[in-house]
Amino acid sequence: MLQRLINDVKDSAGSALRLTSLAGAAAIALFIAIAFLCAAAFVFVLQHYGPVEACLAGAALFFVVTLIAAGAFMARRREMRRRAERAAKATAAAALADPVMIATGLQIVRAIGVKRLIPIIAVGGLALGLMASRSAAASEKPAEEE
Repeated sequence: MLQRLINDVKDSAGSALRLTSLAGAAAIALFIAIAFLCAAAFVFVLQHYGPVEACLAGAALFFVVTLIAAGAFMARRREMRRRAERAAKATAAAALADPVMIATGLQIVRAIGVKRLIPIIAVGGLALGLMASRSAAASEKPAEEE
């Protein structure tokens, strides 16, 4: 039984490695093909318009590609932040709505006492406020600093 499990893991790891190396080879071939297409476009523009125009056309092409990639990156990062915020809100709501958590909180209040618990809650609220302001300040940093 255990030997079959080990063989299955070996087989799946081997096939994953083969697929990864094939994907790597395809990526390298695509990069080389794009490089030759860029060189051909450069030579074409160079022969018809001159060296300055050819360089400017190449720069404009790569600038547009960079803008598209940066836009896709920013959209993906924004979506990941939204998902993380939704997950955090759902987790917090689920924890606060859990009857076991409410019962535990009531037992803590009974054990410590309300008069002693008020300063502890005040210090905890202060720490939570400092932590929230710190995370808000960190999220307001410009994109170049991250």
